[in-house]
Amino acid sequence: MAGLMLLGLFSTSAAAQRIAYVDVNLILESIEEYQKAQEELDRIAAGWRQEIAQEYDKIKGMYNRYQAEQVLLSDDARRQKEDEIMDVERQVREMQKERFGPEGMLFEKRKELVQPIQERVYTAIEEYANARGYDFIFDKGGSAGIIFSNPRYDVTEDVLKSLSN
Repeated sequence: MAGLMLLGLFSTSAAAQRIAYVDVNLILESIEEYQKAQEELDRIAAGWRQEIAQEYDKIKGMYNRYQAEQVLLSDDARRQKEDEIMDVERQVREMQKERFGPEGMLFEKRKELVQPIQERVYTAIEEYANARGYDFIFDKGGSAGIIFSNPRYDVTEDVLKSLSN
């Protein structure tokens, strides 16, 4: 019986909640500044990809020359050429990581260009939710999950208290 009462209370409070969703990607793509930022990022990334591809072509040329000369080289000269090729390849991989890695230059540039726009969008969503009494707003695309939640539904402290008991 107590379970039914609890279920009844939960469904009553759930019915009173106001929930909405937005398509953050659609919003962002409709902002000209965001489109320009994306184009700039695409341009930068394409240039870096081309530069890295050219470096790999150089490595391939070095390797092909090495293959052709290999029979004429002493053991020391072969090892030296192999080390040289591996060093250049390592440098190119490092360049690739510096530019495209998780904390790389492209990530930093994206943060610089796109993050302020995203923050404006999220602020506008939060203001909209507060002004119209929404308790939760979700991202339709799912990439951001919950964009806004009313703090009165935060039970973190209650859970922490129950864990410490």
